[in-house]
Amino acid sequence: MNNSTASSTLPFDHTVPNCPATSERQQATGSDAFLEKPGIARANLAVSAEVPDGSPTSKGAAMRDYTVLQQHVLFWDRDGDSEIYPWDTYVGFRDLGFSVLFSLLAVVIINVNFSYPTRLAVSWWPDLWFRVYVGSIHKAKHGSDSGTYDKEGRFVPQMFEDVFAKWDVHGAGSLSAGELWHMIKGHRLAADPFGWGAAIFEFGTTWLLLQKDGRVSKEDLRQTYDGTIFWRIKEARERGKGWNKGFGLRDLLQLGQRQLKARVA
Repeated sequence: MNNSTASSTLPFDHTVPNCPATSERQQATGSDAFLEKPGIARANLAVSAEVPDGSPTSKGAAMRDYTVLQQHVLFWDRDGDSEIYPWDTYVGFRDLGFSVLFSLLAVVIINVNFSYPTRLAVSWWPDLWFRVYVGSIHKAKHGSDSGTYDKEGRFVPQMFEDVFAKWDVHGAGSLSAGELWHMIKGHRLAADPFGWGAAIFEFGTTWLLLQKDGRVSKEDLRQTYDGTIFWRIKEARERGKGWNKGFGLRDLLQLGQRQLKARVA
């Protein structure tokens, strides 16, 4: 479904010749054909043109009390105390199938960098346990991102649709590692190295977790925003079926072997 061309000609210009980027990065101008008021942020639903009602979830009504950004991080708040300790982060990443070293790296990046911003809703004093506070997770929103989460942690459908209208250059309904990289570069703001690094870590991790045949699907990415895909992955791994997507050490070794064989041939 390509909603960038679903609408008729707009009554105003959305590209100009003196800024080629406005033509190269087309907006999803037809979102309103599939979503009501796509520019209005949804407080507790991550929606798309294909899934206008958001994710069906067994938790149902309980999730309505949390913003989409809060839902995104609840996977790491297993005891429901609204505080994500470093070991909560570690356990969550291990449950998703990441290695010990990567999970430890995630702890350093997430808890060290995002603890104090979320702590400010509680106290000016830094948290000695480096806890991340779910209730004020919106304070950890960084720059140079896609804008899909607004500053209060709500989900903006138009911004999500724009991600694929602008960066899914082949209209495949998915993003390759290269397209994700171009997106990250396109979203960079001046003098924002922290935001650049955070975006690289977040979308790099997303690709490692979700890629299949080198691409991350639109639906998988949507479920990343509301966190439902994390529970799906955990359940698949616990049932013994495993998660049939992602890129791990085995894939890296296989890639190296293929490259070696190609050189020998």
